[in-house]
Amino acid sequence: MGYIVVFITTPDKEVSSKLAKGLVENKLAACVNIVDGLNSIYFWQGNIENDPEQLLIVKTTEELFEKLEKFVKENHPYTVPEIIAMPIVKGSSDYLNWITETVNR
Repeated sequence: MGYIVVFITTPDKEVSSKLAKGLVENKLAACVNIVDGLNSIYFWQGNIENDPEQLLIVKTTEELFEKLEKFVKENHPYTVPEIIAMPIVKGSSDYLNWITETVNR
């Protein structure tokens, strides 16, 4: 089984909490960390934007990515939300087993 960390930016605490709780409740993630205090500079619709954001760090399995992506797109206010997955190359076997058990509960 492949494990991944997914990064999702959000505009505020309300959206972050809603997404994080929904991902865990729907067994799409074992854990979601919410990191406050980000500042994102990006190009959007012809302009350079500079906005405060939050970052969700989601621990899950590779096989759940498509369902996770669908859930986020259906519940995120952005037209094009950031949903980027990176593989977990190594990890504590106890922690990785916990991820498996949690999303399969």
